[in-house]
Amino acid sequence: MKRMHVHVSVDDLNKSITFYNHLFGATPTVVKPDYAKWMLDDPRVNFAISQRGSKPGLDHLGIQVDNDDELKEIEQRLHAADLSLVTQAGTTCCYAKSNKHWVQDPSGIAWESYHTLESAPTFNDTAEPHADHACCAPAAETIAFIARKTGGCK
Repeated sequence: MKRMHVHVSVDDLNKSITFYNHLFGATPTVVKPDYAKWMLDDPRVNFAISQRGSKPGLDHLGIQVDNDDELKEIEQRLHAADLSLVTQAGTTCCYAKSNKHWVQDPSGIAWESYHTLESAPTFNDTAEPHADHACCAPAAETIAFIARKTGGCK
């Protein structure tokens, strides 16, 4: 079996381990003073690229689920961890209509959890064919503002 590998540099290992434990609903299989690794069978990986005028590099990370129950499970874990979410219902992004939640990890990386409802003929909800951002993530400042306003990522 093949497995996608994603490695993210973080500012605070302990805060990040706590965040990812809640996001994944699992604890790391390896923890070192400067490193942690989760060997997950669920979720599988959906990897996408785009050329839309954004700075090259990581745009965001995400977990795609197969149904609304799985999306609700992730939402409940994030709420239980007192993480602030930006919720989008029936939004169009990446040529698909989806229900989704956005959260920001302790290092400022946007995470999307979403359930795809159907395909869409446009990249996003705007009429502009080449928006100045790669995807439909709320601005990091928006997620950070909501986190500050509600007590956010603890």
